[in-house]
This record gives sequence, structure tokens and C-alpha cells, in this order.
Amino acid sequence: MPKSMVISPDEVRRPGSLAIDPIPLNRYRPDIAAERDRWGDAALVGAYRDMVLIRRFERMLDSVKSTGRYAGIEYVHEGPSHLSIGQEAAVVGLCLPLVRDDLIFGSHRSHAEILAKSLQGIRHADGADLQRVMEEYLDGDILRVVESGASARSAGHRDVEAVAVDFVVYGFMAEVFGRRTGLNRGLGGSMHAFFAPLGSMPNNAIVGGSAGIAAGAALFKRVNRRPGIVVACIGDASASCGPTWEALSFAAMDQYRKLWDPDLGGAPPVLFNFMNNFYGMGSQTAGETMGFQVLARLGAGVNPDNLHAERVDGYNPLAVAAAVDAKRRLLLAGRGPALLDTVTYRVAGHSSRDPATYRTREEIEAWEERDSLRSYGDYLTEAGLLDAAERERIDAWAADVMERAFRLAAPLDTSPRFSGSAREIESVMFSSRPAETLAAGEPEMTVPAAENPRVTALAGRSRSAFDDAGARLPASRVITLRDALFEALLHRFAVDPTMIAYGEENRDWGGAFGVYRGLTESLPYHRLFNSPISEASIVGSAIGYAMSGGRVVVELMYCDFLGRAGDEIFNQLAKWQAMSAGVLSLPIVLRIAVGFRYGAQHSQEWSAMVSHVPGLKVYYPVTPYDAKGMLNLALRGTDPVIFFESQQLYGMAEELHPAVPAGYYEIAEGAPHVHRRGDDLTILTVGATLYRALEAAQILSERHGLSTEVIDARFLNPLDYGPIAASVRKTGRVLLTSDACERGSVLHTMATAIGRLCFDDLDAPPVVLGARNWITPPVELESVFFPQADWIVDAVHEQLLPLPGYRPETDQSLGELRRRCAAGV
Repeated sequence: MPKSMVISPDEVRRPGSLAIDPIPLNRYRPDIAAERDRWGDAALVGAYRDMVLIRRFERMLDSVKSTGRYAGIEYVHEGPSHLSIGQEAAVVGLCLPLVRDDLIFGSHRSHAEILAKSLQGIRHADGADLQRVMEEYLDGDILRVVESGASARSAGHRDVEAVAVDFVVYGFMAEVFGRRTGLNRGLGGSMHAFFAPLGSMPNNAIVGGSAGIAAGAALFKRVNRRPGIVVACIGDASASCGPTWEALSFAAMDQYRKLWDPDLGGAPPVLFNFMNNFYGMGSQTAGETMGFQVLARLGAGVNPDNLHAERVDGYNPLAVAAAVDAKRRLLLAGRGPALLDTVTYRVAGHSSRDPATYRTREEIEAWEERDSLRSYGDYLTEAGLLDAAERERIDAWAADVMERAFRLAAPLDTSPRFSGSAREIESVMFSSRPAETLAAGEPEMTVPAAENPRVTALAGRSRSAFDDAGARLPASRVITLRDALFEALLHRFAVDPTMIAYGEENRDWGGAFGVYRGLTESLPYHRLFNSPISEASIVGSAIGYAMSGGRVVVELMYCDFLGRAGDEIFNQLAKWQAMSAGVLSLPIVLRIAVGFRYGAQHSQEWSAMVSHVPGLKVYYPVTPYDAKGMLNLALRGTDPVIFFESQQLYGMAEELHPAVPAGYYEIAEGAPHVHRRGDDLTILTVGATLYRALEAAQILSERHGLSTEVIDARFLNPLDYGPIAASVRKTGRVLLTSDACERGSVLHTMATAIGRLCFDDLDAPPVVLGARNWITPPVELESVFFPQADWIVDAVHEQLLPLPGYRPETDQSLGELRRRCAAGV
């Protein structure tokens, strides 16, 4: 445990200097005899064949974008294209040492990675297994199109291998063209495509986006003892991105070797492969926008091993292969992570719209003169492995494969688009496949759940806030909301061997709010651990872990920290299930506490942000009963769930439901709960304002004779408006309230839906009552910032139903609303 690793003042204050080990640069030297012995002649020639095919694919796409035709067929491709012409050797060399269990995650410029890894995977696959994959993938839709075309044949390949090559090339081309028969139904497209059965994992349009995801996939392999390594192919410009650095730090944590069970094998096996073509878009990294001069230098800033960093000549596929082979061995030995600075060059511009005028013609020609395709072909010819006739045959073969695929991919009759008319896109937004466990086997526990010390301590506590006589029990004798969350977590840990949890201060301390307290005693280190304080890597790695087949719970501690993981939540977590056309599921629960008492940067309620983004489920329980039942639901699901918890309520006992059951139960997804029945007014709440709404309802009843129905939404997405609409149709009036700032809050979305569903039954427009549109003030002033019971009563009087003889304590009038809007507050 961390507290057993003593930080000695004598040691850390000792004078001296830090020596950095040298970082090798382009050390590889060709040796054809050794290369033939290491790789075999067939693999060396196969690498050349792959380079030719990849170049042909990129030239095809370049022709389509620039001329609107290829192979005599007219076709207009309106989507993006980021070509990698010139980088073929770097990619094929990378894949040469990899086997099928090894995974590659790429960037927006990853056409070559997809093809190279898939082609290499075909060589490693058993014919019968290849046939099964093609028949089962996306219900066999791609295979049927391929089989409808010309019979696939290729010299040096068995028939099933030739069909598989056609399958991958056509499937990827159809994906780029946005067709339903693409590898991801056309929903991934050029920048997000992948083919997981052969180790090509999602590519990413966000700069550096694959870094954290790849680290999480490697974490999955280590925690679940799965074979293979994971490669993150990211560009040199991503070296400036915070999430990239966070991923490097996450992958290099000391705890993997110092605290985790040695039997796991050490650090997660991830290789950060920077495809260094020296340009971001139109800016140069070396010499202009960065100061490292040599990208491999970055490794020295992360750990004493310099991340085993080196620069390698990416214009020589065998230099890259040798480096990756060496890195793969040390990663499998648990000595990672590792970093490669792979020198390469993109001859084309950043995209098809980029004229590349920021580069000189002389620079481009200098790289073209060293074309890796020509130089590697010449190298094999000099070695007697390829003659001119065979090179011509390979070129003709690649042209034939490409033309055959294009003739199938271009026409809409053979390759239709993924239409929305039959709710097809809607159908892949969520996986909606509940699963008790994601893998067979016994979950690793250091202490059985039933013997957990917190479980035994809670056994004697009341599951209600009240005793049998109705008297309120002291806090020390009741199950609280934090206890209810703990019970749900422990249950799933004891059921699903893949489930892990991590975040800031989760182990030993038990999390900032005590939810994890007691789990340390039952779980080995690799199932519950502390992460760096780096929210982007927490969420990004969770995505990679879940993509790979595991269940993960991560925590951001405060809602205000959402911004630190913004891309990972909004562009990654929310989108990969749909962009994969349902191939992937993401069983992730992201726990986020909504704060109070800690001022402007720790007390914001940002549920509207995540609710606005398609692809996320958003839960917000308020009572201990709901907290346990809803977390149980989330932890049995396979969709990403943003799980909000109010810090005001962690110590609350169950006072609105009869009790918190000791056994397992779930809350029906999307179902709001009516806590108080009434006929004159409906109050719909989100979060902790439920208790203030109930207080206001009691005041309205006792002092003004109004019968108020109070509903807790519980779910923000999905949300069943049926019970809410039924209530509003009955009462004719509705007020919505939460602790989020009023402007842009999710309450407005709800109010709009209610207005449309209940227009004919409303006696007044829906009223939204949120927190002030200010920074959150100090705790001493929170009563003038967050909605209070008297605000609700005042708003009812001013905007919904005048209360005879009542004098408001606060100004909730429409005039005040106009004033605040005009002032921007």
C-alpha cells in the first residue's frame, strides 16, 4: 500500500545531479542474411506486397478526390481523406512482428494501419477461422458483396486468404465511402474505421485521441492476463497534447511493478508509436511549434527508463520491424511502456483540400527520391528475393484487387448507404445488452464479499432512517447513500471478474467521499487502484479497457473536473458504440460527485453538458434506495453511464422509500418516481432539490391549501415522460428545479418536452427554477445561490398560481427574469 512506501527526507533532499541515459537514434543497420533468418523470405516479400497494395489504395482515393473517377468509373467522394502516401514502410514494418493478439489503435491518418494490420492478421490466421470471421462479421453482409464480384485469386495465396484480402480492401473502401457494407456500416468512415477481428482497433480523428484508449486496452490485457501488446499510432503533433502526456504517465505508473501482484506480469504492454512526419497540419513540429527537436527526447520526462525511447528510420520497414520486435519483447516481459519516434513523411498534404504550399517543392522531391517503396523493392531485388517480373506481377495484382473492390464499392446498388429511415442509426446508439458478467471465471477477491469488514459492520444497521416507532435514528445506526453505493459496487465485483475501479484516491482512503471504503480489504491492487490526477487518462483508459471486453468504474471526484476529460467524454465515450455500428460496447460507469461548500471551481452541476451529447446514459439518484438500485442497473449494463451523485446526500439515510433492501434489485431505466401525490401542481426535480421541493410542497399544503405532486426524474437520459405528462395533465401546472445554474440547464429540455406533450392541458407555461447564473459563492452564501424551499413557493406565487395574501420573500417575477437575462446573470 502507498503508505508503506516511506518517503525519506534524507534521501529526497540529498544533493547531486540526475543522469539521463542516452536515447538511440536510427541505430539499425541492414543485414539481409540476418533479416532472412529472422523473418523468412515469404514475410519479406509479403511486406513489399502490402506496401504496394497500401500505396495503390491511397492513389485510388487521391484519384477519386482530385478527378472524380478511378478505373474509368466516375465517383464523387464527399467525405474526408487524409492520405499517408510515403508512410507505407513505417506502417508495414510496424506490423511485421505483430501477431493477431496484438492490437493497433491509430489516428485520422490510418488507412495504412488498418490495411497493414489486417493483411498481417490474414497471414497469421487459420483458413477455417478466417472463413468463420467473414461469414459472421456484420451478419455476412460484406462477404456476400465480395462473393458477388469476380472470383478472388492471387498468386502465393490460398483461396480463403485471397477472399480475405478482397474482404478487407472492399470492406474498408466501402467504409470510407460511407456504405452499409463497410467495416463499420459506414458510420466510422475514413478517420474512425477498424476491423477488430484482425487486431485493427478504432482509429481516431482527435489528435492524440488513441493514446489513453490504447493504454486502457493494454491495462485490460494485463489485468485479465490476455496475450499480446497494444500499439498507439499517434502523430508527432500529438506530443503537445495534454491527454497524450496523461496517457504516458498512466501507462508508466510505478505501482504496476511495486504494488501489483508480480504474477500479473508488470506494466501494461503499450507502445506509443509516434508517426513523426514533422508536420501537424501546416505547421512544423520540430523547429516551429515544439521545442524537443528530437521527439524521442520525450521519454526522458516520464520515467528512468526513458520509456525505452528511440528514433527509428521509418523509411526502412525492416528498421521499424526490428525496433518493434525488441519493444514487443520487453513489453511482454512487463518492462514497458515504450516509445518510438518513427521518422516518416507524408508526400501529400494534410488532407485532400490541403495544397501543401507551406512546404517547398525541393523538400517534397527530396523525400520522393528516397521513396521507401522503390528502395525496399530494390533491396529485395539485390538480395535475389524479387525480380522485375515479380515486381510487375505484384503491381498488377494490387491494381486488380483495388479495381475489383472499387467496382463493388462505388455503385449504390451493390453498396447501399446506412439509411436512417428504418431507425438504423438509432439502433446502434446504445448496445442495451445487459450482462451479469463479461467473462467466465472466478473474480479475484482477497476477502470474500460476505466477510468484508464494512459488510459485517453494516449488517447491524437500520436500512431506514426511522425505527419501528417512526423516530429518526442517529447517523451511526443507519445505512446511508454512500453505503448503498458500496453494496452495489461490491456485488458486481464479486460477480464479474473483469470489473475494475480506479480514480483519484480510490484505494486505502476509500475515495474522497468514502464510497469505496472497505473495498481495499476485499480486492487485489489491480482491481481497485489510485490513478494519477489526470482526468483525461482516467476516462480515456476506461474506454480502451471496456472496448477490449472489460467492465470498469472510474471516478472524477467533482463534477467541475468534467472539463479536464472533455474530449474523452464528449468525443470518445459517447461515440464509439455508434461509430462502430454496434460492434463495440462500452460498459463504463463514470461516477461524478456534484459538489457544494467548496466554491466556484468545486460546486457546479454540469448535467446539461453530458445530457446534450448523444450516446451517453445519464443517471442522477437522490435517495439511498435509488442509488443502489440505479448503480446495480448501470453495473449490469453495457452502455456508458454518467452517474451523478450529490455530495450533500452521501450521509443521508433512506427516509422517502420504506428501506434499502439488503439483496440485489434494480430500478427500471428511465422511470421517474412520484414521491408525493397531488392535484393542483406538479414539481419535477433533478438532484438534491428533491428534499427542498418536498419541504415547499408541505408549506404549500399547510399554509395555502395546495395539493402538490413531487416527482424525482432520477434519469436524465433515457427518461420516460409518461408519468410526468400524466401528472401535468392532471394538475395543469409544473415547476422544474435543480441545483444547476438555470441558464441552459437540462430543466429547459424537460420543460420544452412537457410543453409539447401537455400543451392542451397546461394552465400556465412550465417554470424553470435553477441556481443563479453566477459563480458558486462561498458556503456562507449558498442559500442565496441554490434554490431553496421559499424560492419554490415564491415562484409558484409569481408565475403559476397566485397565493392569496402571500408576500414573497424573494423576487421570482417575470420582470426579474428579464432583468437577469439582460444583465447576463
